[in-house]
Amino acid sequence: MRQCATLCDTCIYRPGNRARLAPGRVQEMTRAAIATEEHVICHATIGTPAPAICAGFARHPIGQLRSLALRMVRVGAVRLQLVNPPSKEG
Repeated sequence: MRQCATLCDTCIYRPGNRARLAPGRVQEMTRAAIATEEHVICHATIGTPAPAICAGFARHPIGQLRSLALRMVRVGAVRLQLVNPPSKEG
């Protein structure tokens, strides 16, 4: 399981609205992921050969507990690979 080790430059979980999302969108995405025991993918890794769980979501107090993938990592069923998110330059 891949997870970003740090927040990317425009992470939706950073203060401010660096990703220019509609008001309430981050909360909506977080609630949906929690409700379905999923996770939020780092938007900088979407469309790449190896998407990764968003570091911001992985730090969310409820998200990290409800995500099936992150629970599997905690119990040792899946190995976690921390990766650096892509930079703005590529």
